[in-house]
Amino acid sequence: MKKLMFKSLGPGLLFAGAAVGVSHLVQSTRAGADFGFGLLWALLIAAFFKYPFFQFGPRYAAATGETLLDGYKKLGKGVLGICYSISFITMFIIQAAVTIVTAGLAVNLFGFFDMVTWSLLITILSITILLIGEYKLLDNLMKYVILLLTICTLIAVIVALIKNNQAFTFTQVFPKGTFEITFLIAFLGWMPAPLDISIWQSIWSLEKERATLKKTTTKQAIFDFNVGYLGTIFLAVCFVILGALVMYNSGESFSNKGDIFAGQLITLYTKNLGNLAYVFIAIAAFTTMFSTTITTLDASPRTMTKANDLLFSEKIKLNYWFWILLLGIGTYIILRYFRNDMGLMVKIATILSFLTAPFYGILNFILISGKHTPKKYQPSIYMKILSICGIIFLIGFSIWFLLNF
Repeated sequence: MKKLMFKSLGPGLLFAGAAVGVSHLVQSTRAGADFGFGLLWALLIAAFFKYPFFQFGPRYAAATGETLLDGYKKLGKGVLGICYSISFITMFIIQAAVTIVTAGLAVNLFGFFDMVTWSLLITILSITILLIGEYKLLDNLMKYVILLLTICTLIAVIVALIKNNQAFTFTQVFPKGTFEITFLIAFLGWMPAPLDISIWQSIWSLEKERATLKKTTTKQAIFDFNVGYLGTIFLAVCFVILGALVMYNSGESFSNKGDIFAGQLITLYTKNLGNLAYVFIAIAAFTTMFSTTITTLDASPRTMTKANDLLFSEKIKLNYWFWILLLGIGTYIILRYFRNDMGLMVKIATILSFLTAPFYGILNFILISGKHTPKKYQPSIYMKILSICGIIFLIGFSIWFLLNF
């Protein structure tokens, strides 16, 4: 029974694979390092208010047999055009941000090649895996990647708690000043993930049905998503705990250069937790970032292919492999010339994600609550109220950031 349940999981774990990356290893660790446990409120409130909009992706796909992009087109071709433009602009920055962190870890773990070479090798390996196995291999691979990641992270947290001999406080803090406010918005932007991942979820949900030749019910789709979503929140809290116990008040200033940052991260963990914990930290860190790299490399081309087909029909035929090669080449060019600005790339990507979140939140809410979704599959009144509160939260924080930037 448990084995059957594990096999039935799919898009929810791909969500976790895409989400548990920069937001966790970099942003959550930095939140713990800079603020101790003081930003747990931000992590939990972002997860709470974003939840409905992520869930609407697989819900809509299961209810209608369509992706969210199909739904956006029904709301107006202009709406889909805006989504297409946002995806095109952000996909290169997002892919570069996750690949550079993965490459930085590889440099420190394996000790040969430079970061640009590793970025190229990781990209080629990811494309090869997707080329050979397509969705089915990605789906199966991610189940074991997330399981391995969770076990290693848990062991690292347990070791950190055992070795900690200093008092700590759970007093929550609200950042002040431009630098701290910018970090907070970046933290919220990718916590637990950018809202446009809801589009990826709807695409993966239908791809799962195509690969297994089985129709997914709305209940199954939501259960699958909830497993992945709760997993991402749990792991985010784990990385905040690690950052707080290992790095808070350490006096360490993190570099914006990917390889140096990765080295600082692993050195601090090893120094504080001992060499025994190194292997678990190393595996957890690299697994975290590789899972994100491969899932984003799959999802963005799927999104662009689908949106392109809906917008241009037969006039401009650009398939999945066109987009994945374009994304790979674009990512390499960015990393070739801007590899020393990892911090800036991560900041730009996360802030863009937060500022576009209200747009995607409103679209998903209108789509799932309106005439395009059968009444019996629409969310409950409580979920609708939470959605409205979530939209207010996203718009309010975006305005507050723009006024204080």
